[in-house]
Parts: sequence; C-alpha cells; structure tokens
Amino acid sequence: MKTTGKLYVVGIGPGSYEDMTVRAVNAIKDSEIIVGYTVYVDLLREHFPEKEMLTTPMRQEQERCQMAISEAKKGKRVAMVCSGDSGVYGMGGLVLQLAEDAQDLAIEMIPGVTAALSGGAVLGAPLGHDFAVISLSDLLTPMELIEDRLRNSALCDMVICLYNPSSKKRADYLRHACEIVLQYQKPETVCGLVRNIGRDGEKMEVLSLSRLKDTSVDMFTTVYIGNSNTREINGRMVTPRGYKNV
Repeated sequence: MKTTGKLYVVGIGPGSYEDMTVRAVNAIKDSEIIVGYTVYVDLLREHFPEKEMLTTPMRQEQERCQMAISEAKKGKRVAMVCSGDSGVYGMGGLVLQLAEDAQDLAIEMIPGVTAALSGGAVLGAPLGHDFAVISLSDLLTPMELIEDRLRNSALCDMVICLYNPSSKKRADYLRHACEIVLQYQKPETVCGLVRNIGRDGEKMEVLSLSRLKDTSVDMFTTVYIGNSNTREINGRMVTPRGYKNV
C-alpha cells in the first residue's frame, strides 16, 4: 500500500541531548518537521536548527497530534516529539487513535528514557525491584482511581514513582498521596525526589516518607517512595533485590 508520508513519534528523554537515544536522534535528523509542546521543542532548537518547528502550548495535545498527522499526510517526514518515552504519558497512544483511519500513513514509535529511569539514575538505584508508576494528575484520570492505585501499590510493598506530583492548582496532591501510603508504610520509609532531570537546575534529595509529605514540589519533579527494603546508602536511594539472600 502506498504511504503518504512518515510520522515518527519520538521520546526525547528527560531533556538533555546526551540522554537521547541514537535512534531518536536519527529519526529527528530524517524528519523535515518537528512538532511538539513548546517547552520540549525548545530543547531541540540548538541541535536541529535547520528543521521546521511547529508547536502548541500545554493542554493542546489533540491539536498538536492532528498537526503532525496532517503534515505527514502531505507526504512530509515528521517527528512528533515527547519528553521521556512517547508511550509513557506521551503522545504515542493519542497519535494512533487520531490516525486510526489513515491506514496508508507510516507511523513509527521511537522509545525514549522515561523520567522514572533517568531520575532513578540520579538518585542511585531506587527501582531495583518491582515498582509502579502513577501520575497524580487528575485531568484525565478520576482521583478515586488514582487513590486506589496508590493504596494497592503500597499494600503490595511496591516502590512507587510519582509523575506530575503537584501544580499550582494541585498543591496538596503529594501530601494526600503520602498520607495514603503512610497507611501501609512506615514514616521512616526511604524516599527520593529529583527536580529538572537532565536540565539546568537538576537537584536530587533523599528523605523519609514523613518529610516528603511536607515537601513542596512542582510538575518538573519526579518523586520516588521506597518499599520496606529500600535503604539510603552514602546519600543514595537503593532498593535491594535480595542477591545477598540467594
């Protein structure tokens, strides 16, 4: 079947060029147009100044994806860029949904390093055992469901990685999440957070669950709540897998 163009859905990692995969870089190099959220596209301008760049502001995800699909349908090679991984809270699923009837459009998903992994590397090794990734944003997910996922993850003694832990309108969401986890985990449970992963101002902190509850964070912070075996080792957050017990 003849295709009209090529649409790459590219995960660009946490923000720094060094954290992009070779496959992601090659996909963007092959593209004529880069489409994405303004903040993420701005991260690429220095490295791909020759590309045409189309952006939309926050909360215009559908418009952004439609723009990328439309350009690809014209026969152009387009890179729809997302932070982290394109399939983890990214545009991958939405692109495929919106392009459901465009069977002649070639769409290729390019994986990237999601914040759980890149932030985990900054902290040490917090995800050494089973873990759950949960977004605290209730724009698209009911808060009751988010609360259930927090309870069940904590009940199963899983490490929990929190995306979108706070914003101006959701300033108390992290506190509420910690209060739920504290029903199943001890106050001294080792936790960590990383701000601005892979960007200017990157900062990490290891702290207890009780301290985390009263810590101010923003949407550019990724939060890690350890399990009952997570330890602080020389200032790093480590969740052992149990090799010493084998």
